[in-house]
Amino acid sequence: MTPTTALAVRNDKESGKLDITCGDVRIAEYHYAPDSPAAEAPKPFFHPLRALDGTCATAFRPADHRWHKGLAMTWSEVSGENFWGGPTFDASAQKGGNNGYVWKDNIGSQQHDGFDRLDGDPAEIAIDERLSWITAAGAKWLTERRSIRVSGADADRGVWALDLDTELTNVSGSSLEFGSPTTLGRPAAGYTGLFWRGPRSWVGERFAAPDRSTLGDEAMGTTSDWLALAGESDEVDGTATVLMYAADSDRGPGSRWFARSTPIPAMAPSPAFDETFDLPAADTLRLRHRMLLISGRRDAAELSVIAEANRR
Repeated sequence: MTPTTALAVRNDKESGKLDITCGDVRIAEYHYAPDSPAAEAPKPFFHPLRALDGTCATAFRPADHRWHKGLAMTWSEVSGENFWGGPTFDASAQKGGNNGYVWKDNIGSQQHDGFDRLDGDPAEIAIDERLSWITAAGAKWLTERRSIRVSGADADRGVWALDLDTELTNVSGSSLEFGSPTTLGRPAAGYTGLFWRGPRSWVGERFAAPDRSTLGDEAMGTTSDWLALAGESDEVDGTATVLMYAADSDRGPGSRWFARSTPIPAMAPSPAFDETFDLPAADTLRLRHRMLLISGRRDAAELSVIAEANRR
């Protein structure tokens, strides 16, 4: 795919965010030092993410989950620590009408430590970032090297690509167990890893899959190479599609999809959907992700062509 529209990035240091543009459209804002409440597990996030025609494809702090912020790299369960935000699932608390989610003093955060690279040309934006993952008690458990690339902006096809790769190194001094609420006992709640929250207007839409089928909430827990969801915008007269590829991980059982469109539109290629894995002290977990932002609504056949043409 030949880029036909110039990309650019600007660091707004006062606001702690990067503005990424494609021509005259601000297609992404990356908030690397957000002033988020501690209960929301402060962490960098992308919002808004927009298709090349300006249609927004993310939600920010929705009333149902204030800790959902656009697209963010996160983790819901790390040896009892919650880097996701909000209450933690505890199976022992499922009684008297309680769904098992309880507020605990275990909500961690991600700290932006600096950029090793921040540059770009009309064809690609390159961002290399260092972060620390800090527990609620103030201990540094993980250091991260995060690589973000924006590329492939094609105005004719209405597509651009976002890559987020990460290396998480365990500096806690002990082995860490990575999991999700499903590994803690809650079915169909394997949300963890790179998480996308879609606009409220996308509720009830159906996912497209590589076999050209369309799926509702039965997409949950599947292992397809990619999933896509489309919806109309509340801001402009437009429709956009988000296509996410399965995560590539060097540890664990492989990714399964946390995917639903009701009661909320959300996707995460979860590396620990229903199985935990351990990261020994001083070892590094490596994850690779790619997603596409596509203008308009495409049928399953066209999405399959786009997905194949834009693989890494």
